[in-house]
Amino acid sequence: MQAFINPPKRIPFYLKIGIWLTKRVTGKDLLPPKLLAWYPKAALSSGIMEVLVAHGKKDLNERILKLVRIQTSFTVACPFCIDMNSHEFDRVGISDMEISALQGTIAIDSAGTFSEREKLALAYAKHISQSPLSFPSELIAAIKQHFTEREIVILATTAAQVNYWARVLQALGVPPAGFTDNCRL
Repeated sequence: MQAFINPPKRIPFYLKIGIWLTKRVTGKDLLPPKLLAWYPKAALSSGIMEVLVAHGKKDLNERILKLVRIQTSFTVACPFCIDMNSHEFDRVGISDMEISALQGTIAIDSAGTFSEREKLALAYAKHISQSPLSFPSELIAAIKQHFTEREIVILATTAAQVNYWARVLQALGVPPAGFTDNCRL
């Protein structure tokens, strides 16, 4: 499976550095940064957004951020996003049953292992990722009760970032990169 377009034959040197860094970090020669090289401003702004993403060091933990990324990926049905964001899910303590819940094959409550904060974050991620956007007042009240304002911004921007990538990647026809080829998904 190929993308709808091919990368440009000539990529500016400064973008080649970003592509090299991406390969070094992910271990994969990814197609998206090469395709974005057709419009360097999009490549740079997307790269900056990716570099500044929350990683769970100070605020929300890595598990909850991974759950939000995976839930968003499944909600927007982005094959590349599912592949990349589900990679090594077990490394942060996400079980196969929890993956089934995120996929929607079983109810979130059936997993029996999500904390209240995690369930709220997952519900919020789903609402951020659906069209039309709709945020029930009960959900927002619960979010505000269980998360700080900073954490709410991190949840919202994490889900929105996955949404951004899903739209760009699907619009360009980018196939999965093979992160989960040997995985149980």
